[in-house]
Amino acid sequence: MRADDLAVEVRILDPRLPGWGFPRWGSALAAGLDLHACLDAPLALAPQAAPALVPAGFAVAIRDPGWCALVFPRSGLGHREGLVLGNTVGVIDADYEGPLMLSVWNRNPPGSGSALTIAPGERIAQLVFTRVTRPGLRVVESFSGEAAVRGAGGFGSTGLR
Repeated sequence: MRADDLAVEVRILDPRLPGWGFPRWGSALAAGLDLHACLDAPLALAPQAAPALVPAGFAVAIRDPGWCALVFPRSGLGHREGLVLGNTVGVIDADYEGPLMLSVWNRNPPGSGSALTIAPGERIAQLVFTRVTRPGLRVVESFSGEAAVRGAGGFGSTGLR
């Protein structure tokens, strides 16, 4: 199956989304579908405060077990402003059809005075559709074949010095 053959149904839950330009990719070659903050009023996020859930205003029905969607922060907002996702990356499974919610977090240091305000309709994240591989898993006592050098030094080690 080609990606063009994947038919994902989108159910608009917030009637303002089409006016904000949803659904659209930011450019002809963009991987991520722009996600908007479906808020009724601006949301202020204090530095390092608990993450907030922001509705994306729609639901998807992927339904093909060979696919899922991943929610990523927008690169510029994360780098320049400190706005990231509270769960780093969100996974939308093929069988999830509920409203998409975005966990947003202000990573700026406490006391920096760098509160962030998210405006209604602002593009704050992106949704990327990707293939899923679910290999057969076989539990073993030890791995077959040659002993691996990689990982012998523990977490973060390539085994090379």
